[in-house]
Amino acid sequence: MGRLDKVSPFIVMDIVKKASQMKDVVHFEIGEPDIQPSPQVWENVEKAVKDKLNHYTESLGLPELREKISQFYYYKYKVNISPDRIALTVGTSGGFLVAYTLLLEAGEKIALTDPSYPCYKNFSYILDTEPVLIPVDSSTDYQLTADILKEYNIIKAVQISSPSNPNGNVYKKEVLKELIEYCEENDIYFISDEIYHGLVYNGSEHSAIEFSDNVIVINGFSKYFCMPGFRLGWIILPENLVRKAEIVMQNVFISPPTISQYGALGAFDYPYLEKIKQTYLERRDYLYNELKDIFDIDVKPEGAFYIWANIEKYSDNSFSFAQELLDEIHVAVTPGVDFGKNRTEKYIRFAYTKEIEHLKEGVRRLKEYLL
Repeated sequence: MGRLDKVSPFIVMDIVKKASQMKDVVHFEIGEPDIQPSPQVWENVEKAVKDKLNHYTESLGLPELREKISQFYYYKYKVNISPDRIALTVGTSGGFLVAYTLLLEAGEKIALTDPSYPCYKNFSYILDTEPVLIPVDSSTDYQLTADILKEYNIIKAVQISSPSNPNGNVYKKEVLKELIEYCEENDIYFISDEIYHGLVYNGSEHSAIEFSDNVIVINGFSKYFCMPGFRLGWIILPENLVRKAEIVMQNVFISPPTISQYGALGAFDYPYLEKIKQTYLERRDYLYNELKDIFDIDVKPEGAFYIWANIEKYSDNSFSFAQELLDEIHVAVTPGVDFGKNRTEKYIRFAYTKEIEHLKEGVRRLKEYLL
């Protein structure tokens, strides 16, 4: 089997495609914010268009935007990160591909949690490296711990996400710190996907960069900043990897999207971002309280905008169950099998990325159909 033969389809995108061809669908399937970014973003875009700023930027991105991101890390985490260690990428997807290219040779292993975002393992396959899927569940709040990782041999890199997709778990400070320390002691690279930082509802999240300058942190503007179509992310690198990353990016991307970068200069509108967080908190509380009466939910999501719901009382096949809900009641959800093989056939994922009135209609249909 060739490496590309191992790459699995992203099933939710097929659900999205089918749902788009139907009328009156209630959308729980796609993790795309429905809220507009700060008005400052659009003002910057309009100015960039007016000024015809259609040139390539340097491969690492606009210096002034890298400076803004550096300031964001001091504002949010009280850590000083040199802008020279920050590179703008074509979405976080570009960040993952750059990181994997820098850290892994063909055949080397990267540890990922199961369940987790499906593109991680597919990026690994595309680069001819080997993803090692480590089962996690509610017994550790879906966190990978150092003790669990010790059971796996010859791991070159570890990647976690916090808050995570699909279940919204947030790594506790002590768990994250211990995991990073274990990786450093054993010469294992540590990658932290922090794309949902900012959307944490109980307490505060911790960035891996708080605990080590040797980690790689990947984040972006798609979720918290509500800029998915701008296709802009960033990666924080150890100093010794910046030049290597720049060479990769020069060849693969030339530069990040220019207009998107100018728009993102207006994204760090903190009062506006707080309103976004509160909106998703209200949606989380509503949908969780309704769905827990329909499905078994083994962890209440602390962040992101997803609920991971067990469907065993109705089905043992999350793909066919998702198809049934779409066909019979026009409710679109994501089948758990998108996210791995660890009991994922028994789960579906709900996204609360629509207004509460929209969510209410979906809940009504689910209750009428299932209860």
